[in-house]
Amino acid sequence: MYLLGYDIGSSSVKAALVNAETGKTVASDFYPKTEMSMQALQAGWAEQDPEMWWSNLKLANASVLQQSGVDPADIKAIGISWQMHGLVMIDKERQLLRPSIIWCDSRAVPYGEKAFNTIGEEKVLSHLLNSPGNFTAAKLAWVKENEPELYKRIYRIMLPGDYIAMKLTGEIGITVEGLSEGIFWDFKENRLSPDVMDHFGFEKEMIPSLTPVFGIQGKVTDAVAAELGLYAGTPVSYRAGDQPNNALSLNVFNPGEIASTAGTSGVVYGVLDKVKYDPLSRVNIFAHVNHLPEQTRLGVLLCINGTGILNSWIKKNMVPAELGYNEMNQLAAQSPIGARGISVIPFGNGAERVLENRDPGSSFHGINFNIHSLSDLLRAAQEGIVFSFQYGMEVMQAIGMDIKVIRAGNANMFLSPLFRETLASVSGAVIELYDTDGAAGAAKGAGMGAGIYASSQEAFASLRKIMTVEPDTHHSGQYMEAYTQWKKQI
Repeated sequence: MYLLGYDIGSSSVKAALVNAETGKTVASDFYPKTEMSMQALQAGWAEQDPEMWWSNLKLANASVLQQSGVDPADIKAIGISWQMHGLVMIDKERQLLRPSIIWCDSRAVPYGEKAFNTIGEEKVLSHLLNSPGNFTAAKLAWVKENEPELYKRIYRIMLPGDYIAMKLTGEIGITVEGLSEGIFWDFKENRLSPDVMDHFGFEKEMIPSLTPVFGIQGKVTDAVAAELGLYAGTPVSYRAGDQPNNALSLNVFNPGEIASTAGTSGVVYGVLDKVKYDPLSRVNIFAHVNHLPEQTRLGVLLCINGTGILNSWIKKNMVPAELGYNEMNQLAAQSPIGARGISVIPFGNGAERVLENRDPGSSFHGINFNIHSLSDLLRAAQEGIVFSFQYGMEVMQAIGMDIKVIRAGNANMFLSPLFRETLASVSGAVIELYDTDGAAGAAKGAGMGAGIYASSQEAFASLRKIMTVEPDTHHSGQYMEAYTQWKKQI
């Protein structure tokens, strides 16, 4: 018996096939092998064609089926994870109306800020737990004003994972978690926010009907079964945005538990059991995967847009072509803590929530042509990413998060010893690395939703810890001195 998970990222689409009895991933793959393209018609814009996600899903799906040799009839459930906050729009024929405006597109900031001020800051934060900022509702408002003829043709709006679920099953739905990440959900009244809908003048009919995070959301159609080589009738039984799903993948369900990722963007995600918010809305608060009206489980999400993308940019533009990321990490480690006085600000990938939606761009400070080398620049870049995490975690701590242990998958920036050691030492938290990823987590979530697992404890009993990284208390003063210097530049 097997479970299939898809993770729809902005860089690639990943598929993972998990043995439901052992919890082991038997096959996984991702496409494309280079990063998926983004369209940026203007500065601050970022769009992707959802059909590109579907095309790459088909390739990843075919690969895991071929690798494993599993009979598709033995795949008992499918789960979906997706890049959060993207806006997908279809017409009555279920055809795409335009490319998706994705998470790092910052054009909608003025629309969210106007809603925040007009509805009223206290009411917005106490009911929505976030300002509308640059999220899905604000993106839709941009479309309404700037593409009015297209807006009139909208039949339903969706998040990226909802679109993939529709392609698989023919069913159109959205979860409370999804509505909350789009800033459409009123947590006090447990319903679609009338304030948001009325302020922007959105028609309620364009919002899909509610579907549960865990539960049968639809079944693979005959046509899609033939297209993907799956078994018709296989249930889609779980869906969630990538960061709630990453937390699920790391068995983070309960208050005080913390998960982190550091891919293109960087995230620290903790669970709260009380309705709280940051008065400046610098961190995001959404429904967690196990949030219910009778059980408050909120995900406090710190997102730094400019994380792995900074490291990737440096590799493409500043590092000799023959050096890979491992060699870059080794070279960075040759520089001392503090990178001999260089500070790198990583905010070069759109407006940053933690900076109250400012977009200061990335910048390098303190370079001395006589003493600094490439190793210093590489270390300063990784430290700058860590320091941006710490800056945001201080906001999280102010609203009640107790950050003592951070769980992460063994991937992306966490593959760098320098990165994880610096994060542990600056934050004072223990870093635990696990052998998991978003696609495997989505597969196990599907097992929970289909009733194959009786609980999260059963689903994640096989989760394997790879290593534990303790803070370097002997050099804590040096780390904090570098962090203090870094903060002066933002």
